[in-house]
Amino acid sequence: MQQPSRFLTRRRLFLTAALLIALLAVWFFFFRAPASKAPTVGPSAWAGPVPVRVVPAVVEPLTMRVRAIGTVTPLNTVTVRSRVEGELTKLLFQEGQQVEAGQLLAQIDPRPYQVQLDQALGQQQQNQALLRNAELDLKRYQTLFKQDSIARQQLDSQQSLVRQYQGAQKTDQAQVDNAKLQLSFTRITAPIAGRIGLRVVDQGNLVSTGDTAGLAVITQTRPISVIFSVPEVQLAELMPQVRAGRKLVVEAWNSDDRTQLASGTLTTVDNRIDTSTGSLRLRAEFANQDDALFPNQFVNVRLQVRTLDDALTVPADAVQYGNRGPYVYAISADNKAAVRLLKLGPSDSGRVAVLEGLQAGENVVLEGIDRLSEGRVVRIVTETPAAGPATGAPGEGDAATPAQQQQQRRPRRG
Repeated sequence: MQQPSRFLTRRRLFLTAALLIALLAVWFFFFRAPASKAPTVGPSAWAGPVPVRVVPAVVEPLTMRVRAIGTVTPLNTVTVRSRVEGELTKLLFQEGQQVEAGQLLAQIDPRPYQVQLDQALGQQQQNQALLRNAELDLKRYQTLFKQDSIARQQLDSQQSLVRQYQGAQKTDQAQVDNAKLQLSFTRITAPIAGRIGLRVVDQGNLVSTGDTAGLAVITQTRPISVIFSVPEVQLAELMPQVRAGRKLVVEAWNSDDRTQLASGTLTTVDNRIDTSTGSLRLRAEFANQDDALFPNQFVNVRLQVRTLDDALTVPADAVQYGNRGPYVYAISADNKAAVRLLKLGPSDSGRVAVLEGLQAGENVVLEGIDRLSEGRVVRIVTETPAAGPATGAPGEGDAATPAQQQQQRRPRRG
């Protein structure tokens, strides 16, 4: 019965010693550690002037643009197919080259169609000889009929025979024309000018009129168009310019919207709004002489609707939005911030037109807006601010180190 009591006693002694060691460590850490020499950040550090960067409101031309995403679409695309059957004996184009309308692209074996033409010509000559003989007999019968040497019935029969051969002559001429046409179809030419794609059929193959894939595809790239859509809410600004017949400039930019690829004009406005998207489709045309635009390419579109010649503008980043509407902080002559409610106009390229609320030349705050309030004194800085912490007191240098921050949280010895 004594062994369990001894075990409990030893356990209590061990727990008591561990507790004393922990208390001593806490006392040493909080009350014996030397105080940091780093200054603490107090409320007085936030009471000074707020450093801000300002920009003036300036009067300048401002172009009203409608931005959209468009697809480069060829004005014409043609699949080159054979209109007759036969062996493909020649391919006279290089894949990817620019071709002109009427340029010879391929040749089908013309010999069978030349034979058909010769047959039609032979039949035509035979019937022409019969027609000439019948016409000579008709003239003799007419003379004999006037002399009352033959019966009327014989003259009428000869006239019918002449008309029969005349009809046959027209049929023969149609067959000759058809044979010539079929023979001409053995020369496959480009129906439009444009860039030809990869060939589908190689030389030596038999082709027919039922080949849906054709020989190759020609896409017109000069000029080329871009189709894009604009929301119906923007039609109030756009349509008056279109009805007035003005040539609206359209710019095509690359996918990241940093490089301008081409400049063209608006040519077509669709006749109805898409009810599923609430937008209207438009087409712009580009000369594309440098082939900067490629069919089916996605581009960013900037449609210039009109230009405000004397617009009062400020950077869009300077404009803030609150319960009472858009506003900026304007800096007075005594370096105090004042809230100015604005009435804004169109915006473009990071600048926005101010219709009411500012005067030309007034400075507005661009950076340092977060800590401003009405009447707050500011200090205007012009140099580029060095990279620093996201938060901190004004006028302070680098942020406190983690050790200093921990020391500031420790209780001071009295």
